[in-house]
Amino acid sequence: MTIKPKTDQLNADDLIGGAKTIRIRDVKATDSEVQPVSIYFDGDNNKPYKPSLGMRRVLVSLWGADAKAFIGRSLTLYRDDKVKFGGIEVGGIRISHASHINEPTRVLETISRGKRRPLTIEPIKKPKIRDIEKAKEAILEGKYTFDQINQMYELTQNQIEKLKL
Repeated sequence: MTIKPKTDQLNADDLIGGAKTIRIRDVKATDSEVQPVSIYFDGDNNKPYKPSLGMRRVLVSLWGADAKAFIGRSLTLYRDDKVKFGGIEVGGIRISHASHINEPTRVLETISRGKRRPLTIEPIKKPKIRDIEKAKEAILEGKYTFDQINQMYELTQNQIEKLKL
């Protein structure tokens, strides 16, 4: 595509076309003071999401400080044109939805020294499983555990009984 920015990370310009839901596959600390965390996700082409300080605080508020617990979880990221850097609106990436929360969660985001505003993060709903027999086969073949399937999909009690061997 001719409008894709050249960079080593996901940036706000990558989200001009709309929000993107990512599934986290790895989290690494870096030596950067400004962006000390790189979040790698499925299909990232080795261009991680490097959350701002405010979004790192949101993640800790939602999921706790153990970044390794983020692996397998999902976020919906969107471009916010009102994000400021050095007092100028330059646009940035914000989080709108997260998995592993049961209800909309209100967090306070620091927008400047001494100024905070509420931000509501909505839960990402788990998809319903389409093929229970295929899921059962994946468990039998050792590709997934029941717990992994249960975390990925919204299961009915009947489906849970079919999958538990």
